[in-house]
Amino acid sequence: MSPAFEWLAVQPYEVMWQKMKVHAALLAEGKADEVIWACEHKPVYTTGKRAIDNRLDVVLPAPLIETDRGGETTFHGRGQVMLYPIISLRKRGFTARQYIELLEESAIQVLSDYGITAERRCGLPGVWTNKGKIVAMGIRISQGVAYHGMAMNMAVDMTYFKAINPCGLGQNTVNMQDSLDVLPSSNVLAQVWSTALRDLL
Repeated sequence: MSPAFEWLAVQPYEVMWQKMKVHAALLAEGKADEVIWACEHKPVYTTGKRAIDNRLDVVLPAPLIETDRGGETTFHGRGQVMLYPIISLRKRGFTARQYIELLEESAIQVLSDYGITAERRCGLPGVWTNKGKIVAMGIRISQGVAYHGMAMNMAVDMTYFKAINPCGLGQNTVNMQDSLDVLPSSNVLAQVWSTALRDLL
């Protein structure tokens, strides 16, 4: 059975984080179904719980939230589509590595649909074009359920990334608009991306 999809428009990060944690716990207990949520966020920096501090500025131009996902400090804001699948890896028989590769593949397929060539890079989570990183990723697995997810840059204000070393890599972060003359709307991109992921699942 494919997870249901829901577009949630613009959401505060902490609201979505708490929503994910609650749903993941219910899914682990068999009291909820898998779901894929998508949204944009108000400007915020997030970091993994055991991440290396990769901030370049002492004062960040948006709030910083320490989360329970994996990964280093990154930025989320308008012009970036967040895809948050809450999936039972235990029920589906996926390893963490298989699931991460499936998430990456869904992004690669969607970008290809829009004429953008993207790829994985060995040892580096996320998805890359020849100009830089276009999709960031960080997940949490608890009781066999994966949550958090992926961020695809459409038309993000890149000045926010100047305050950090994105994902600790010291490499460019890029937008879809660097390669496209006309962008899809955020909710349309989210629906296309969700469909690609559901087909892979």
